[in-house]
Amino acid sequence: MMKLKKKIVKLIKKSIRRCLILINNFLIIFPVKKNSVVFESFQGKDINDNPAAIYQKWVELYPEYKNIAYFTVRKSEYKTFSKLYPDVKIVKRFMPRWVWAMARANFWVFNSRTPKWWNKNKGTVYMQTWHGTPLKKLGTDIENVMMPGTDTERYKKNFTEEANRWDYLIAPNQYSKDIFKRAFGFNNKFLDIGYPRNDVLYYDNNELQISKLKKQYLGRDDVRVITYAPTWRDDNYKRKGVYNFELPFSLEEFFNNVDENTFLILRPHYLVKDFIDITGYEDRAFIMVEEDMSDIYLMTDLLITDYSSVMFDYANLKRPMLFYAYDLNHYEDDIRGFYFDYRSELPGPVVEEENDFYNQIRIFNESNEYEDYVEKYDKFYDKFCGWESENSSEEFVKIMRGINNGK
Repeated sequence: MMKLKKKIVKLIKKSIRRCLILINNFLIIFPVKKNSVVFESFQGKDINDNPAAIYQKWVELYPEYKNIAYFTVRKSEYKTFSKLYPDVKIVKRFMPRWVWAMARANFWVFNSRTPKWWNKNKGTVYMQTWHGTPLKKLGTDIENVMMPGTDTERYKKNFTEEANRWDYLIAPNQYSKDIFKRAFGFNNKFLDIGYPRNDVLYYDNNELQISKLKKQYLGRDDVRVITYAPTWRDDNYKRKGVYNFELPFSLEEFFNNVDENTFLILRPHYLVKDFIDITGYEDRAFIMVEEDMSDIYLMTDLLITDYSSVMFDYANLKRPMLFYAYDLNHYEDDIRGFYFDYRSELPGPVVEEENDFYNQIRIFNESNEYEDYVEKYDKFYDKFCGWESENSSEEFVKIMRGINNGK
């Protein structure tokens, strides 16, 4: 009975998709509506990241186009985001209004891939922002794709076919530009402007704003904040869309090695957030998944990560980082592989054992820094943050206007 139900659901979804394709292929015959934009972040899962920063700047500089600037979200998230962002014109993905907006849009501004079966109007300019500087190999550079629901050959083929639809792609630094060109097979125009989402790390990096954020999220501003933001493991899953996760350190031991005015923010991947138990530490440990990551960066005095691209964004603030790579050999050799020497280039201590992790936490608690890494940090910043500024969003919007004006 269960198998039959799944087959029926699959058949219904397939039929709906065919109808949408037919409608889309008809609508894209018509000319685009000038200055209309569809923004999308992580395939409609959120309103954040580079597309959100660009949207804010677009409607700020051109409020006359606000009514034709759409942000797409998944149907399941529509009510939530409509309440959170009442001033944003939100449309449900794959629903009639979305179909019309997508088919007639002057611009698509997305930070991840869109379904390859969805065709683009010949007048639509597809502007891809992407969503991070790569440490882990991606696209065609991945030797063995271990994600559920696909295989290596199909994954690479889909990736390059999608990248060939992008008219523009943001490069946050020269390092990323070189990788994107090869790993995506991207041959159109790069925008060497840094990431719009990081503008805020420059113009809001001041005591007044940081105090405001700490009061808003943590209830007080007289605290030191340590954030743990790990990547997710491609191969650690039960089935497609369901991943495993276990916090790789003891909350009790963590808090034994910091003073009473230190709080911990846990920023896991949204797919594993329900596996974290902070019982007994709710007054000092906070799980933050939906909160704006830039707000978390600004509150954070020490960032702990492993292989996540958060390291490159956080480096804009030039604050200490600790790298807890408890499964480094497995991750580096068996899962994705890295683009640079992980142990030698990172701007902070790299630890693989739990006892060493607590020792580095204790060192930071006593000094608020890792003084042996100043020179490495400067090199890291120059390499990965050299194109960043507080003006990336405005530069992007100027380029959009220039495209429409034939410049």
